[in-house]
Amino acid sequence: MKKRFDISAVLARLAEAVQALAVPVVDLIAVQTHDPYKVLVATILSARTKDATTAKAAAKLFAKAPDFTALAHLGEERMAALIRPVGFFRTKAHHLAQLPGVLRERFGGVIPQTVEELCELPGVGRKTANLVVVVAFNKPAICVDTHVHRIMNIWGYVATKTPLETEMALRQKLPAQHWLTVNSILVAFGQGICLPVRPHCDVCPVEEWCPRLGITPRVPPAVREQARMRRQAQGGWRFVSWNVNGLRAAAEKGFVATVAELAPDILALQEVKAMPEQLPESVGNIAGYTAHWAPAEKKGYAGVGVYVRQGREPLAVRYGLGLAEHDAEGRVLTLEYPDFFFVNAYFPNARHGLTRLDHKLRFNAAFLAYVQALAAQKAVVVCGDFNVAHREIDLANPKQNEQNAGFTPEERAWMDAFLAAGFVDTFRLFRPEPQQYTWWSYRFNARARNIGWRIDYFCVDRKNVSRVKDAAILSTVMGSDHCPVTLDFA
Repeated sequence: MKKRFDISAVLARLAEAVQALAVPVVDLIAVQTHDPYKVLVATILSARTKDATTAKAAAKLFAKAPDFTALAHLGEERMAALIRPVGFFRTKAHHLAQLPGVLRERFGGVIPQTVEELCELPGVGRKTANLVVVVAFNKPAICVDTHVHRIMNIWGYVATKTPLETEMALRQKLPAQHWLTVNSILVAFGQGICLPVRPHCDVCPVEEWCPRLGITPRVPPAVREQARMRRQAQGGWRFVSWNVNGLRAAAEKGFVATVAELAPDILALQEVKAMPEQLPESVGNIAGYTAHWAPAEKKGYAGVGVYVRQGREPLAVRYGLGLAEHDAEGRVLTLEYPDFFFVNAYFPNARHGLTRLDHKLRFNAAFLAYVQALAAQKAVVVCGDFNVAHREIDLANPKQNEQNAGFTPEERAWMDAFLAAGFVDTFRLFRPEPQQYTWWSYRFNARARNIGWRIDYFCVDRKNVSRVKDAAILSTVMGSDHCPVTLDFA
């Protein structure tokens, strides 16, 4: 039974626990200096950027511009080059270039000390303003970022829909002694333990108080490893397929931690968008896995790859279909095992205006002939981004998309033919219900509203469908505009 929620006891416990975790970069700067200039600039840089990236960029900028006078003479282009690793670096450079002049004209060259006045500065919103008030001037304010907003709602301490609503609610409810420290505590806690996806409730220092509202905790590593070893001892496999929409971008969004959480035997990736030598070491060589890559000749485009758990290496690896038109785009990678083939595919997109529909249909025909030839030898598992929603149940707005790429009659007819040729859509064996999607547009808040498409599949040849034990869509896993799909195979 959970303890009665006591915010003071919870924050005291967390303050002690997060001392071993990385603290937000603005707090680190505050320890090194009490200069409001550096706190303000670092806070502007930190928006939508990882703390480690912010710290490096801030250090480079402060070395050249230690105060507002130097900043004013630096120039926007030079500034942009210095801070380039941070998100939206050009916009931030523009704001920073304006900052000395605005301060001079409106505030006599002195940084204001109220949230309302700070919000008049270029590039400064309420979150930034509150942080500056707290960190630079040690005045009471409540900085509410996504971590504070999310965690306070998980605890049920507030019931709000936006960070601004949370800030206003906390101003009324949170005891004043916590205003200065709550952001630092919860940002460190949110980055290290109470993660946005699969929070680590098994090691949470305040688990005894937390009601876990609206979350799905991770499976503890020990339990996950026991399940994997049991599955392997029984001869079973856990396959995962994921269009990462750029592996280098996914690496900045917790990709390696997600792989550890999913613990696949084979992880198939599509739209890698990188040559192997361009990948950071963290994803190029994941501990416990061997990677195989089939990149596109064109840099930053398409490409597929697989990670294979060590000890489960294939007999052979095949790259492409043997057709230059398609293999130059890095579309297919096949692993051969004694009793099955594993085929990872990234199907072409017909594109807006259907300018590549004919190209896609040629790929589809070649691909079907390829996997049929494999199926004549042994079992075949096919996975990947097919870039087609098969039936109306597989997308949120079928009527509006009947002539759009991914839902044209021609693409859907090929999917009919593929299944009729002896392959099975494994997900529909287990989950026939609607509103199950694997891709959402980044626009219009589509993912939060679940306006999506199911275009990522695991299919097996019909003769071996009895070996399929489960298939699922992991819609809560973030890091791409697609989510992973899974197959448990005996």
